Amino acid sequence: MKAKLLFLILFSSFIKAQTLETIIKGGELLVTGISIFKTSRLTDAKTKAVDSKFVATVCVKNKLAEKIIVKLDGKDAEGTKVTKELLVQNDGKECVFEIPKGIYTYEIILTNKEIFKKGEYKFEEEITITVNND
Repeated sequence: MKAKLLFLILFSSFIKAQTLETIIKGGELLVTGISIFKTSRLTDAKTKAVDSKFVATVCVKNKLAEKIIVKLDGKDAEGTKVTKELLVQNDGKECVFEIPKGIYTYEIILTNKEIFKKGEYKFEEEITITVNND
């Protein structure tokens, strides 16, 4: 009887150790798998930024008391006209994704149709433009 009890105690502790070991190994595999995906995504983003003819994101933050319209006009490498228009709420942020690199003219228009700012900007990399009263 004592031998059976000792066997059951040893066997149950062995099973618990096996289960704990299995859980730990499964967790390691999961973490390794996630880190592989994350690393490949980062290297893709780096090579895309260097080799691409596009800017990944151009964002506009609005710090004014009213909403604004931002118009972007430019040309891509082939000379095709590119026009983007963003409606940015007050204290909001809007983005344009995959815009061709180049020089763009921009207009920031207030709700009363008055032009707040106008100019040119060369988009070569990701950028966030903040519009405020300064």
